[in-house]
Amino acid sequence: MGWWQVDADTLARSRFLISPYAETFASLRLLHTASGRHPGEQAWLRAHLPGYRARLAADPVTALLVRAGLGRDWIADFFTPTPLDGEDFTRAAARIRATDPAAARGHLRMSLGGPLPAELDRDDLPQRAAALLTHVWTEAVRPYWSRRRRVLEADVVARTARMSQGGWAAVLDALRPGTRWLGANRFQVNLHEYPPRDVSGAELVLVPVTPRTGWVSWEEPERQRYALVYPCAGPLAGERARPVPARLGALLGRARATVLVLLGSPLSTTQLTALTGQGLGSVGRHLRVLRDAGLVEGRRSGRSVLYARTAAGDVLVRAAAGEGLVPGAGEVPDGAAAGRRS
Repeated sequence: MGWWQVDADTLARSRFLISPYAETFASLRLLHTASGRHPGEQAWLRAHLPGYRARLAADPVTALLVRAGLGRDWIADFFTPTPLDGEDFTRAAARIRATDPAAARGHLRMSLGGPLPAELDRDDLPQRAAALLTHVWTEAVRPYWSRRRRVLEADVVARTARMSQGGWAAVLDALRPGTRWLGANRFQVNLHEYPPRDVSGAELVLVPVTPRTGWVSWEEPERQRYALVYPCAGPLAGERARPVPARLGALLGRARATVLVLLGSPLSTTQLTALTGQGLGSVGRHLRVLRDAGLVEGRRSGRSVLYARTAAGDVLVRAAAGEGLVPGAGEVPDGAAAGRRS
């Protein structure tokens, strides 16, 4: 397994960060595999996979570059720059475009685990990578970015709430399959057999993306900034519907009870719409009734309003499930699920 040695200073400087570039690269990986893991991804692929494949068919060199760069277990480093605070997609793509060509070829040899194909022994690989990612951003990510950003913000709020309950260990354990706090300052970042890395004193950012993928990256040669990209919880992560206690459904109506059960962790109306399959207007009406009854509350996070159960809502859900009124008993899971660099 791959793990990092993390000290108190690294944890103290750790934080969540939302990156349009990370979202775009994650979407490129989804297009590359062409395998949606839930209906949302499958619908997105139906809309954008034909255009992506047509572009690569017209540019065989870039098609080969993608296959080499995304590798099987190791992503070519220049494809995954460590996200920066406040960096928009254009500035991130410029960093890729500025990669030294010789370094890019070296990264590709690493991802391939062998020699570079003759067709890729050229100096314009960083420019080709940046151009393809710009195409993915423009055609397949930017039109949805406002909605995706709200989903990502909700994920960060939910995980921050988990931190207040269980500390950093609870957050790191649940980022994605393979991440786990091992104790003794050791953080397992994936299941690959890579040598441990000492990241003591470095800056660590945790970056959610909506596709079901993830990876790690770091800056070289200083290696003072590390990133772990993980799939967010919520509708775009394909979260399954949770069971609704029959008594709660009888009391509130099944649709409204479903909303209340899902709000064991903060969710936006967009997320609730995707999770329940109900219309936006119906979800809004259910939220209004539940708020008026004191069972849920809303608070603003960035440009979204996130809703969560109140203490009274928690008691009602537990009681309806036959779990009694013992504080903390039988709480509905908050859904925070749970990648080289993969």
